[in-house]
Amino acid sequence: MDMQTLTPLTLAFELAEQGLSHTKIAAHLGRHRETIGLWLKGIANYGLAGFLDRHTQAKKGPRRARQVPARIKRLIWELRVREHDCCGQKIAYFLEREYHVRLSVPKIYEILAEKYVIRSKWRKNQKRGAVPTASRARAVIPMDTVACGHLFAFTGIDIYTKEAEVMLRPTLTSNDGAAFLQTAMSRRFTGHVEVLQTDGGPEFKGAVAQQALD
Repeated sequence: MDMQTLTPLTLAFELAEQGLSHTKIAAHLGRHRETIGLWLKGIANYGLAGFLDRHTQAKKGPRRARQVPARIKRLIWELRVREHDCCGQKIAYFLEREYHVRLSVPKIYEILAEKYVIRSKWRKNQKRGAVPTASRARAVIPMDTVACGHLFAFTGIDIYTKEAEVMLRPTLTSNDGAAFLQTAMSRRFTGHVEVLQTDGGPEFKGAVAQQALD
């Protein structure tokens, strides 16, 4: 059979026959590891031709909304706590990096809403912590990250002078944070900084904390 006519199901079967793991097949086809496992289990039960036929017939019926397994929901809730109420983009990053699970950000927020009350950061009449103020340059510099697909923008801004620094990094680790801090302090925020303010995420711990003290 010509490679261009192979369906993802058939490709999964062929790759499994070659000895590839479910994780590697999932990465190659852009599917969830659990999906690959279900496909291969079905092929083992009904044979390739039989499973393809059953799959085709199932596609013709009414489509049910995809249900996220309970264990994946628990992982999302645990990551929310572990990463100090981080955003859905960061949860999606940690899910894929640590557990090889891909979920859309809207789906993640839908799952978070089952357990938490998710409010807009701009919603009025909510009690908030003290807003930092500065009367001179280099008094307070908040740093944060923004998920941009498979890249992460590390950002910092002097709230008094409005000077800003941005660096794109491929991952979200403390080493990436340390690289950003070193670049930002040498290129933009020269001199002594009184307060570096972060959200406490892992990308601003470890190597970053040590470098800030040095």
